[in-house]
Amino acid sequence: MRPTYVTDKDLHEFVDRALAEDLGDGDHSSLASIPAEAVSSGYLLMKEDGVIAGLELAAVIFHKLDPAMELTALVKDGDLVKKGDVIFRLKGNARAILSGERLFLNCLQRMSGIATKTHELTQLIRGTKAKLLDTRKTTPNMRMLEKWAVVLGGGVNHRYGLYDMIMLKDNHNDFAGGITQAVNATKQYLKTEGRDLKIEVETRNLAEVEEALAVGGVDRIMLDNMSPQEMTHAVALIDGRSETEASGGITADTIRAVALTGVDYISVGALTHSIKSLDISLKADSFEK
Repeated sequence: MRPTYVTDKDLHEFVDRALAEDLGDGDHSSLASIPAEAVSSGYLLMKEDGVIAGLELAAVIFHKLDPAMELTALVKDGDLVKKGDVIFRLKGNARAILSGERLFLNCLQRMSGIATKTHELTQLIRGTKAKLLDTRKTTPNMRMLEKWAVVLGGGVNHRYGLYDMIMLKDNHNDFAGGITQAVNATKQYLKTEGRDLKIEVETRNLAEVEEALAVGGVDRIMLDNMSPQEMTHAVALIDGRSETEASGGITADTIRAVALTGVDYISVGALTHSIKSLDISLKADSFEK
């Protein structure tokens, strides 16, 4: 399950940059200790439970290093896996396996950590209308993989970057002189530029919610750092005239209460900026000269 923004071209460019960063002018540890024609095999072992994400990168990484590398996935991206599961096998040039191992594990472990956290939070809001969103709080140059992992964990991507949606945050509104001024200027800008972008406005209290409704043309109203009680009032006030999004320090302990306010979306920056990578190891199981 690959989102449209994850293109073959972008994947190959990402892997090329990452391999260049790691290999430099050569993997001298492997070049020094492993015969050039040595063939080895190995497997990926789960060291903890979670949702797997990133196996599709294996072919992109290892086939650049050894086009004949044999790769066998025993599960698929998005699957729940258990500690002790063997999830992947590979066989090919031993130097290539060693040179690609860390890049593959770095991507796989981080993506799987994001997918696992996303899955955990989506389970906590089951039965409500709320959908779990990510944010732009991603690792530079890793956004494609991190947002992909959110989707594999059952979440929904928010805007990909600054270019595909208007989001008027508190600083935009304050710098513009208020929500009304910021929204009106935005509507004029979109008209002048001939762009069709949705507009989201951040609000911090019910008075700002009322202002966002009054100015009109707002597709989504963000309810930032409000209590569940305030959000409930805000959702009733908005009454379907705009989509609603809850944001601001939402955790596993609070997300259910937030979802029960009736919001359409809940955005959680911690999905990508504060996750623990899933523990996965690559184990060697044969070596042939």
